[in-house]
Amino acid sequence: MADEAGATRHLRMGVAVCHGFSGTPSSVQPWADGLAARGFDVEVPLLPGHGTDWRDLEGRRWREWTERFQQACADVAARTDVLFLAGLSMGGTIALHTAARLAAHDGARPAPAAGIAVVNPGLGFHDPRVRFIGAYRLVMRTTGPIEEANAPDPVGDEGDYSRTPIAAVHELKRLYHATDRLLPRVTAPLLAFRSDDDPVVPSSSLARILARTSSREVEVVALHESPHVATRGPEAGLVVDRTADAFHRWAGAAVRGA
Repeated sequence: MADEAGATRHLRMGVAVCHGFSGTPSSVQPWADGLAARGFDVEVPLLPGHGTDWRDLEGRRWREWTERFQQACADVAARTDVLFLAGLSMGGTIALHTAARLAAHDGARPAPAAGIAVVNPGLGFHDPRVRFIGAYRLVMRTTGPIEEANAPDPVGDEGDYSRTPIAAVHELKRLYHATDRLLPRVTAPLLAFRSDDDPVVPSSSLARILARTSSREVEVVALHESPHVATRGPEAGLVVDRTADAFHRWAGAAVRGA
């Protein structure tokens, strides 16, 4: 244990953190700041179509979101020794999608991720009407956002997302399908947080993720008091602590593997 601690003490550990659908980096900032305070080099990119208004989001494609996060991963990997991925909601989906891509390392991308942490990751919807979203987008432009009674208050200017563009929900659905196909390629250790009462993402999403990934080391942490955006909820500190502990432990395993 002493040798492992010595090996990781001077290891440069990086984390790319991804925010969720219609969100901004502020939604995961306490998570990012907490990890940075524990010695991690952290980057939280703003995804295309986010932080502005719903009209901007309406014209974006899901590959724009994944490509922006992959670039952030490459930036972090270029200045660190070990790369971890993390994400909230859709950001968790993107983190898993990216981990699958990195697992097929071809020399052009960063090396495979040493671990992944996700908070209420999405892979499906509560509303059964989403199965017809491809048709709805031809006759409807927007719908109302999902209301959550205990959602945290906005921080600063997060843009105008008082409406949710149907076309963007269609892209989200396409992202879910693409990620689901890649999940068996995910082999990195996985830490998943799940809020007991989440009106945004159904519990079936995490269940399918756990069933489909090939990760040999999996930890699931139940959050009993948190809203969907648990990274800014009453258990945000727990999310930071458990993530940092897991990443430090997995960094040691990466050193031994190397």
